[in-house]
Amino acid sequence: MSRERAVPRRRRAPAALAAAVLALSGALSFAAELLPVGTRDGVQELLERAARGTRAAEWTRRLCDEVGPRLSGSPGDRAAVAWAQRVMREIGLTGVRAEPVTVPRWKRGEETGEVLAPYRHRLVLTALGGSVPTPVGGLVGELVAVPSLEALDALLAKDPGAVRGKVVFFHRKMLRDSPGNGYGSVVPIRTEGAARAGKAGASGVLIRSVGTSSSRLPHTGAMRYAAGGPRIPAAAVSAPDADLLERLSASGRRVVVRFRLGCRNLPDAVSANVVGEVRGSERPEEVVLLGAHLDSWDLGTGAIDDGAGCGIVLEAARLIAEAPRRPGRTVRVVLFANEENGLAGGREYPRAHAGELPRHVAALEADGGAGRTKGFGWSAGEGAEPVLAAISSLLSPLGASGLRKGGGGADIGPLRASGVPLLSPDQEGASYFDLHHSADDTFDKVDPASLEQTATALSAMAFALADLPEPLPRLPEEAPAARR
Repeated sequence: MSRERAVPRRRRAPAALAAAVLALSGALSFAAELLPVGTRDGVQELLERAARGTRAAEWTRRLCDEVGPRLSGSPGDRAAVAWAQRVMREIGLTGVRAEPVTVPRWKRGEETGEVLAPYRHRLVLTALGGSVPTPVGGLVGELVAVPSLEALDALLAKDPGAVRGKVVFFHRKMLRDSPGNGYGSVVPIRTEGAARAGKAGASGVLIRSVGTSSSRLPHTGAMRYAAGGPRIPAAAVSAPDADLLERLSASGRRVVVRFRLGCRNLPDAVSANVVGEVRGSERPEEVVLLGAHLDSWDLGTGAIDDGAGCGIVLEAARLIAEAPRRPGRTVRVVLFANEENGLAGGREYPRAHAGELPRHVAALEADGGAGRTKGFGWSAGEGAEPVLAAISSLLSPLGASGLRKGGGGADIGPLRASGVPLLSPDQEGASYFDLHHSADDTFDKVDPASLEQTATALSAMAFALADLPEPLPRLPEEAPAARR
């Protein structure tokens, strides 16, 4: 294994971070009321040590360079599982293992597209994850442009046969920092568009890429078909190509497209959640979980989504493992399988650890890219906020003392049903959806200083949660019928 590093480990403190740590004494007076001196001292020691340089960017760089893309069930996925175990052992984690998870397997193939009428143009597109292929010679169809799922429903209410035998093109734009047109409001087009259009008799679906980039790089992502419903090919076109299709459709001319997808669904495969621990010094049976997802889409190398998260949690665990005094509870790192196209790893973990879940005192997930963190989102029981505020006050030198209600993540979400408190770094993400699920998601987009700051904040929060005399108040458990 090569020891050369594209991102050298820094042995001198970045000036801003080192200076900020000197201001920690001001935060200690507030924290002293709720946190034991040993916990405060442990956090302060960790922050001072992290200020001399962390290795978060190194772990992310190595995952991207040594493994690359790692879609569930692929050779890259298998390589990532082996890589993660090696690195966990390298940084001193114990109990390192790969816990088997059955995952879906889908393989990308040929991807071409073109406008045939009213004018000839090449289209840059990519298959949506899980799509069926087109016929070998491609799919040719007249385009029906609609902005949204609701617009499709309105069109069909007027004319039930409006899209029969045609290609439906959804062109709603995702806008940066727009609550009404953000990711959560636009992504249902990607996940449900083919199922809804196929039910109405469409032959295929094209969507505007779900992202904020204006580059000619399309964004993939998971889609799903309705059980027993039609399965029609579905692809995302780049933003400039989507603009072209929208303009041509608005002209009133008949638009005809052809696209070819050679993707295919394959039999399920066995992947793994990769687990390693920093064993607690006093109550090792109680667990604080640090999670990120190991898999990625196949167009880039998964640096932002979620190689950055892997680097953050691995470095957080390393910092805790090398502490002169370990926290009372066990800190468990879980690099989850199959977040991108199935969430099988997040669902399997609570099944495999059902007997332990009452002793999971908190779970934190890093899946927000490589930006600096402003603080933490949290979901916990009544009475948790003062304790979290005391811990967060210790992070003020990092600029990471903010708290907002509502924390968690896709992989740790299933733990909520068992009452486990959930937290997540509240990271800056202005450019996240420029890169998300595209070929542009590569390591050069990672800012090592921002990654270092988030890893430091996460390690401090995890240390404190693992060292509290009493765990955070738990969330109300969900009734079994409500669990999924």
